[in-house]
Parts: sequence; structure tokens; C-alpha cells
Amino acid sequence: MQKLNVIYEDNHIIVVEKMPNIPSQSDKTEDIDMLTMVKQYIKEKYNKPGNVYVGLIHRLDRPVGGIMVFAKTSKAAGRLSEQVRNKEFGKEYLAVVDGKLEDEKGILQDYLYKDERNNISKVVSKEKKNSKFAELEYEVVKYNEIKNLSLLKIKLHTGRHHQIRVQLSHFGHSIYGDQKYGTRGEGKQIALWAYKLKILHPITKEEMVFECLPEPVGTWCILKNN
Repeated sequence: MQKLNVIYEDNHIIVVEKMPNIPSQSDKTEDIDMLTMVKQYIKEKYNKPGNVYVGLIHRLDRPVGGIMVFAKTSKAAGRLSEQVRNKEFGKEYLAVVDGKLEDEKGILQDYLYKDERNNISKVVSKEKKNSKFAELEYEVVKYNEIKNLSLLKIKLHTGRHHQIRVQLSHFGHSIYGDQKYGTRGEGKQIALWAYKLKILHPITKEEMVFECLPEPVGTWCILKNN
């Protein structure tokens, strides 16, 4: 099994780096998933017999890498899940997108509809039944003129299915390497990474901020200062 990169751990929570192409939880592929990896890590580290409790608080799409937090107790899980519901759970992403954006900063607001059968989301009118409001904030960090790619920081205000991917694609700046919604980078790894996580500790209530950057290789070379 792949070694787990633990960013932070105490008696209540564990914060880890999810590598791309690992599911957040088990799916029909039966490939190793993050929830199982965390359980296995805790079981081995603390020599725990039987089943280990680990609470899944949020998910990242399978091709996306970055920070995830898991709860080690049911009390911590309940309080973190409440933060998600109350929008006190701060998630920020890095994305490399096609083209040069007109504005350095902006907010995208759309209504999204999830097509369950095909596992995709679409931008629709707000009148469409079962559509959900989606909002994100973006800021341009860097533009690579040679490759015509932009590096964005993205702050989610809502947490919809494939939200960042479908909103940026609809905006005309799809994420490089996005096989579902993209226009460039076919066969490449999607350049979307959950780099920052802000939570209130479920027990101490202390504000905690964690960061984790992708390795600056491939498309992520744009992170380098040259």
C-alpha cells in the first residue's frame, strides 16, 4: 500500500495529503481509497484490534489531489460535519486553466444540475428543477504566455458536484487536463489541487490552517519562480 503523508494528527483529527487518482472512499473499482488508508495507518501505528473508527468529512474528486481531514472520533466527525453545513469549513484550490483571464479577480455564480446517470454537472437556468446555486471566488496568480495557461487560486463558497471544473469550463477557461470538462491537456493529469484547508478544531475550537502544494513538475511547473 502507498505510504500515507500525514500533515497533522492528534487524538481527534488527522490531516493527510491525497494523491491524484486515489478515491476519497471505496467505489466500484475497489481500488485502494483514502478512508481505508487512514484506517490502516491508525490500526498499525497504535496497534488497534478490530475495526478502527475514521469519519469521512469531505471528499475530493478521484483525479484531484490535495488536503483532506478525517475525524478520529464520532464527536469530532459530528462537529466538523456541522462546520461543513454552516460554511465554516474553508477550502481553497489551485488550478491551471486554459487562456488568459480578463479580470485578475472575480466571482462566478451559476446554477448547476447534476446528471446522475452520466456523473456530470451542467450549468443551467435557476428555473430548472433540482438545480443548485454555485459560487466560487478566483484570483489569478500567474500567467504563462508561452503555454497560454493561467494559475488560479480558488475559494469555494458552495460545495457542488464537480463545481470548480464545470464553472471554469462554462466560463471559457477549463482546467488543463480535465478529461470531462476540458479542452486542452488530453491524457494529462488534471491540474486541480486542494492546497489549503481552514477548520475550527472540533474540541479546542482553535482555528487551524493547513497547506500542501503539489510537486512542481509537469503542468505544475508553473509554480516555480522562473
